[in-house]
Amino acid sequence: MKTILLIEDNVIIRENTADILELAGYQVYVAENGKVGVEKALAVKPDLVICDIMMPVLDGYGVLQILNTNPQLTGTPFIFLTAKTERTDLRKGMDLGADDYLMKPFDESDLLRVIEARLNRISHLKPSVNPVTAPLPPVQEDNLNRFLQETYHEGKFQSFTTDRKPHVIPKKQYVYLEGDEPIRLFYLKSGQVKTVRTNADGKEFITGLYKPGDFFGYYSLFMHNDYTDSAVTIVNSELIYIPKADFLKVISEDLEVSLKFIKLMSSRVSDQEKKLLGMAYNSLRRRVADTLLVLQAQQPEKAIQLSRENLAAMIGTTSESLIRTLSEFKNDGFVEVTTQGFRVVQPDKLRLNVR
Repeated sequence: MKTILLIEDNVIIRENTADILELAGYQVYVAENGKVGVEKALAVKPDLVICDIMMPVLDGYGVLQILNTNPQLTGTPFIFLTAKTERTDLRKGMDLGADDYLMKPFDESDLLRVIEARLNRISHLKPSVNPVTAPLPPVQEDNLNRFLQETYHEGKFQSFTTDRKPHVIPKKQYVYLEGDEPIRLFYLKSGQVKTVRTNADGKEFITGLYKPGDFFGYYSLFMHNDYTDSAVTIVNSELIYIPKADFLKVISEDLEVSLKFIKLMSSRVSDQEKKLLGMAYNSLRRRVADTLLVLQAQQPEKAIQLSRENLAAMIGTTSESLIRTLSEFKNDGFVEVTTQGFRVVQPDKLRLNVR
């Protein structure tokens, strides 16, 4: 039976949440403030900690910092409960290494889903050797593992092994916010992430779309400036955090690695230039067609699983205009629209016949 430590100063929330968790089959320990919570964590060594942020005696940030310094508790999944949604609270919790957030009031299903995701993730991480001195395990053919493998044996990325724990981020959660100072490079292990800018009217424009195997957040690290957009998960995603200092050290010492990221930046800049030119000179039908073709080429065997709202934000149009254009493409037989998403069924005809 998995054990959960619940640290919450509100009696009603604490008791109700504990009841839900016990009914779900977890063994639950409770604490009424951060100090008692730390003492219980050291005593019972729970499989997962759920902790309120604003509490007397010791707040949630203090609890997380103390647990992270204890070798027996480092890496224990940690979920913050908070009614506060200010940017500083989100930023501080992420910087300290929180695995997830739940905003109060929360649904029972969301609570259990987040807990299950974190416990399932940690059950697959079974380190049995010293991560600093041991060689890397056999790697899969993806960007991150190739990137690490190439430089690990030279000692440049040994510190990365302690930062490779995947962080599960629920859908529609911010990874970073516009105006924040960059402190790490992000690698998308699974899921989907978008970067967005928002105008004064609150309208979103998608500046980037990232799939598994992609790095993101590197532009601001290179330029030494604050983020110019925000990153948001589109679906439940797994991210690997690479510390800024380690990343900058490697690219300053290794020309090949540095060139890799320069190429990534150049490619992104080129894509943005084409996008801006298309928005300025192409018709809406052409812009929708080009975007669908690019997205379909990234995953030929799958449907494009983007909401109409997100697709419209990529193209720079309204959802209503997008829906009307998609309907025209569907009637022409170029595109298939299903519950799974969009699929370009006749890419050549779509490319040649849309003006």
